[in-house]
Amino acid sequence: MTARQAVPTSAADALIAPKPALRRYHQARWDEPAIFDLHTPGARGLLVPLPEPELAEAVGDPLAALPAGLARETPLALPELSQLHVLRHYLRLSQENLGVDLNIDVGQGTCTMKYSPKVNDTFVRDPAVADLHPLQDESTVQGVLAVIHRLERMLAEISGMDRVSLQPGAGSAAIYTNIAMIRAYFAARGELDQRDEVITTIFSHPSNAACAATAGFRVVTLHPDPDGYPDLAALRAAVGPRTAALLITNPEDTGIYNPRIAEFVDLVHQAGGLACYDQANANGILGITRAREAGFDLCHFNLHKTFSTPHACGGPAAGACAVTEALAPYLPRPTVEFDGERYRLDDDRPDSIGKIRPFYGVVPNLVRAYAWIMSLGPEGLRTAAETAVLNNNYLMHQVSRIRGVCVPYAAGRPRLEQARYSWAQLAAETGVHSEELGYRAADFGTHYWTSHHPYVVPEPMTLEPTESYSRADLDEYAAILAEVAREAYEDPDTVHTAPHRSAVHRARPATLDAPAHWAVTWRAYRRKILGEQL
Repeated sequence: MTARQAVPTSAADALIAPKPALRRYHQARWDEPAIFDLHTPGARGLLVPLPEPELAEAVGDPLAALPAGLARETPLALPELSQLHVLRHYLRLSQENLGVDLNIDVGQGTCTMKYSPKVNDTFVRDPAVADLHPLQDESTVQGVLAVIHRLERMLAEISGMDRVSLQPGAGSAAIYTNIAMIRAYFAARGELDQRDEVITTIFSHPSNAACAATAGFRVVTLHPDPDGYPDLAALRAAVGPRTAALLITNPEDTGIYNPRIAEFVDLVHQAGGLACYDQANANGILGITRAREAGFDLCHFNLHKTFSTPHACGGPAAGACAVTEALAPYLPRPTVEFDGERYRLDDDRPDSIGKIRPFYGVVPNLVRAYAWIMSLGPEGLRTAAETAVLNNNYLMHQVSRIRGVCVPYAAGRPRLEQARYSWAQLAAETGVHSEELGYRAADFGTHYWTSHHPYVVPEPMTLEPTESYSRADLDEYAAILAEVAREAYEDPDTVHTAPHRSAVHRARPATLDAPAHWAVTWRAYRRKILGEQL
């Protein structure tokens, strides 16, 4: 027995952990109210000293200078709490969550949950970054403009492109930025009325289709050939004078790399369209392939997926758009320019698509990405990619030995940084579905994700280990899946009724499709759920 094996000491322990080789786990549940319900009139987290009488007399009443229309009639309804109660509240909430710093987070395939070095947070918390104001004169922010400009040049080198914008605040915002530049490019050429179609693939990130539709294009979706590769014959049939662009991910969410990607790009170019590479997740190809050499006109990265900045629970993340010189005039404005001595913001860009978000991007994440790339260097980036691919194929070998699972498509071929599995055999033999396996995996303190909808791969599961996880981590995760699969065959009710040890024992997915129950703010909760008149 190894040191990591848990030994049940009672009948209750045996029920909680009937498999001594696995970690025993039970998530905390605090029934914690919303922070607004913890409001205690008069409580304070910080007592701000009154100004000196001389200063108060010199300044007068600062609120008197506000126009009447901007002054509140009633104070802002913020909760009043002590520092201890604020700290206690958020620590309790954190214990009811899982995250990359807490568990083996390989089960969030395509989300790319990798370790973000904490030393990079010290740079972000430094007053030289944290105390910057976006309206400061550019002469006073030369340091952060240098970081943005140098990061842009690094990403240009990594992608092979000529210019980069770091303004998008997320991956989907970067995709929308790219499709907006494609639209502006064809509008400037007088071809926009003709070119109203965007082609993508079913295993590319769904935001490509969503952003293209949002920008007003008709979306043509290609399905894979029998081996799981994007179908070149289907592209030949789809491409034509109405094609504005191809938006494609490679490798796709299956982890399969398309070796004929240059032919795809050539076909689109021959039809007069543009080729746009979704490199949100470039973990398997950093330092190995570049968008430019494959012929692409533009691409984007998710800095939170590939360059190790935090996801921040869906925002604020950071995206980067990289383009060839022909598309550079359409980049969001302002751009950061350098004349050899000083950095400046260039807002005089008449062909620009304008702003994608206020100011210049999510600066804290840009600083983290800059620090991460600087710490690794070119060889380190390539090593990170090679390790991510090695980890993924090791995990795929371990998981493929579990009863009831398989890896569809491209039989016998390796995957790059992730793999999409299918539990179709297990579901047919036990009646247990992939989502239920995920609920049961949560009882062991791990995430687990199926795939985007619709499920092209039946009973899907998508795993992505990145370079962050050790062999022991991968073995532990595979052991959890093996145990959950064993339970599905031998004790399916335990899986059907899972999770049993999470903060919430049973999610109600029906509410996800019920807008009447959605309440994303405290005021909306009080109005829609409690029926209060606010």
